[in-house]
Amino acid sequence: MTAPAPASALPALFVSHGAPNMILHPSAARTFLAGLAADLPRPTAILSVSAHFAAARPTVVADPHPAMIYDFGGFEPELYRMVYPAPGDPELAGRVAEALAAAGLEPAIAARRGYDHGTWVPLKLMYPDADIPVVQLSVEPRRDPRHHWNLGRAIAGLRAEGVLVLASGSLTHNLHEAFTPTGLRPLDAPSPAWVSEFADWVAAKVAAHDVEALLDYRRAAPHAVRNHPTDEHLLPLFVALGAGGEEGLRIHDSRNFAVLAMDAYRFAS
Repeated sequence: MTAPAPASALPALFVSHGAPNMILHPSAARTFLAGLAADLPRPTAILSVSAHFAAARPTVVADPHPAMIYDFGGFEPELYRMVYPAPGDPELAGRVAEALAAAGLEPAIAARRGYDHGTWVPLKLMYPDADIPVVQLSVEPRRDPRHHWNLGRAIAGLRAEGVLVLASGSLTHNLHEAFTPTGLRPLDAPSPAWVSEFADWVAAKVAAHDVEALLDYRRAAPHAVRNHPTDEHLLPLFVALGAGGEEGLRIHDSRNFAVLAMDAYRFAS
C-alpha cells in the first residue's frame, strides 16, 4: 500500500553520480549523498532519471522487480557484487507515461530494465535500505535541453504526491581530461579554471532563475563543449529544472579527479 503523500511537495534533485566506485572511497560527494535523505521528507516513490538510460523517445520502466546493470568495466570486484533490491512500481510507471502522453511527448513503456549505476550508486548511498519503490525514466541524447525541460514540466505534478524526482548525471563530464599520460588524475587533484568557471556559471544562472540561458548552455556557458563533449550527462539537470521549477539552489559543490564537478541542485517552486 502506498503511504500518504507528504504535506508539501518534495523537491526535484539533480545529483552528480561520479564514477561507479565513488561508493567505495571517501570523498566530499560521497559524504554529501550519504546524508542527503536526512534533509528530505520520506518519499512514497522515487522517479530516477539517469544519464545512463538513453532511448530514442521518453521511456518509462514498468518492471516490478528491476535487476542490476553493471554498465562499467575495470573497477573493483566488489562493485559487481553490489545489489540494490528496491521494488519497481508499475502503477506509478503508468501514471508517468500518461503524464508524458498528455504533454504530447509520445512515451514508451519498457517491461524490463535493470538499475544502471547512475541510479543505484546514489540511491544506495541515500536510501541504503532499498525499501522505496523506484521507477526509471530515460533521457534522449538526440534531443536538446528544452525537450528535457519539457519532460520535467510534464511530470512536475508527481512531486505533490510524494514522488522524489532524482535526476542523476554529472555537472561536468569530460572523461578524456580526467586522465594524464601517466594515468587517472588523483581523486583530490585541484580543479582547472575551465571546470570551475562552467560550474559557477550554472550556479549563477540557477540562482538568477535564468532558464533560457541554462537551456542555451552550449552556446552561452563558458567552456561548455570542453566540459560536455556530448551532453547526455547534463540532460538530467534540465529534467529536474522542469520538474522542480525555477526556484533552484546549488546544495553541493566538489570535484573528483580535477575535472568531474560533483555539484548537486535542489529545485522546488
